[in-house]
Amino acid sequence: MAAEEVGDIVSLLSTDERNFLIRNNGDKVAIGSLEGKIIALYFTRFSLCNLFTLRLIEVYNELSSQDSNFEIIFVSKDSYEEFFDECFSKMPWLAIPFSDSWMRIKLENIFLVMAFDPELIILEANGKVLNREGVQAVREYGTEGFPFTIEKMSKLIEETENAKKDQILRSVLVSPSRDYLIANDRSKVSVSNLEGKIVALYFSCNDCCAEYTLVLTKIYRKLKEIGESFEVVLVPLHDEESCYDKAVENMPWLAFPFNDKRCDKLSCYFGLQLYICSTVILIGSDGKTIDVDLIELIKEYGLDAWEAFPFSQEKMHEFSEKEKAKLESQTLESLLVSGDQDYVIGKKGLKVPVKELVGKTILLQFTYNWCGVYVNELIEEYHKIKNVDTDFEVIFVPGKYDDDENLFNEFFSDIPWLALPFDYERSEFLNRRFEIHGIPSLLVAIGPTGRTITNEVWKLLMIHGADAYPFTEEKLKELEHRNKEMPKRWPKKIRRHDLHNPQDPGDHYLFLIRCCSTYCCDRCGERGDSWSYCCIECDFDLHPKCALWCL
Repeated sequence: MAAEEVGDIVSLLSTDERNFLIRNNGDKVAIGSLEGKIIALYFTRFSLCNLFTLRLIEVYNELSSQDSNFEIIFVSKDSYEEFFDECFSKMPWLAIPFSDSWMRIKLENIFLVMAFDPELIILEANGKVLNREGVQAVREYGTEGFPFTIEKMSKLIEETENAKKDQILRSVLVSPSRDYLIANDRSKVSVSNLEGKIVALYFSCNDCCAEYTLVLTKIYRKLKEIGESFEVVLVPLHDEESCYDKAVENMPWLAFPFNDKRCDKLSCYFGLQLYICSTVILIGSDGKTIDVDLIELIKEYGLDAWEAFPFSQEKMHEFSEKEKAKLESQTLESLLVSGDQDYVIGKKGLKVPVKELVGKTILLQFTYNWCGVYVNELIEEYHKIKNVDTDFEVIFVPGKYDDDENLFNEFFSDIPWLALPFDYERSEFLNRRFEIHGIPSLLVAIGPTGRTITNEVWKLLMIHGADAYPFTEEKLKELEHRNKEMPKRWPKKIRRHDLHNPQDPGDHYLFLIRCCSTYCCDRCGERGDSWSYCCIECDFDLHPKCALWCL
């Protein structure tokens, strides 16, 4: 990156009213005292004042003790002074006063600062920009990266790439002052005990990783149970020791010590993002990195991911083929049955064996019980379909974040169909199998053979209603043909309907149009799709049957 000039630091930071910066104890420091120093402008906000700020404080204090002529200036991106005060109270460096919002905005505009990420701009006192990627430089190399120039970073990156070529387990886990890891009883375990094993480095920062931690724990115990040479090492990215203590107490594996500088270095060494929730890096028995994303395996296969061990190319191919075969041989029972959990529930404690549903068309309803989107519409279509085919059923599948049984029971009491029991083991599998993420409102159609027909049932019901049943490709082709043929017998336009009262006293025609989305008929109030008699000027729509009935 070519160097930029933004003017000398004194001119850049001074105003007619202010020629000083402040410390968090209220002291004022003349801006002129910065001449000859390397300056870092630290743009951040209260909500981001955590992991990286702690790392930056360590680096700043160490460089200050070496009299390295380095200074940091905090430029707050917060809108509230109490947030500025809370954030600045932990910082040992200087700051632009919160009251000087003009200067803070000016600096953000000059350096094109992004709204949500912390940024560290490295400058010489003469205003020459040395590096815009100061956050990455400090996180990855700490004081070794000083003065954090592009040239220095390039040299260190080259050294890192060379180190990866010669990577062994000790070069990853050991530091000059430590050759051990921590067990959950706080005993020290020598890194040499892990030689020759497959090691999973589990980068984790907070409780939002609990879902993966739970599955990884089951995988770990399963592999230990069958005698495999496998170990997990927690690489903690917690900014509070209490969070670290809780994580170590509950884990069955090893961990780096709290606040070990090696953790930040490893996250950068493996190219991880600044704000990660959870990542697993696999190290082979030879100490080399295995190019397999264990978290993605867990997302897709859950506990079954253990079967891919030791995660070699051959084993991954074998595992992939096995899972593919499972999908191709899918049945209703393979989806819903797990051990003695072989039933779904109806009203008044009724248990319906899954085998009694085999051969029917089934809709799996994925809607969190506290987020019943379109449920009333689905109930209406459910009864319509049931009236023409009794071999049809809907099964509500609780979401993976539905953890309140009372809410489950309340929701289940309002729907006329079946459900998987609350906290049923198969619910987690189904949410993973059909890739349910976030807040879902999804219907998946399972045909009489047990194979998946489509996962776009919501969309089909919104467009075609119960006529879309049984949601097969043949049925959809039939509907498409009907939608093309029927309008040929209808008039292209009709005069104003009695309910159509535009403010414009002139005649407004209703034109027959093909709809790309659903609408609400202004006569009967029901949902419409495919075709509408519409007055575009007045946003007035009629079902063709309503419009033609009145002629």
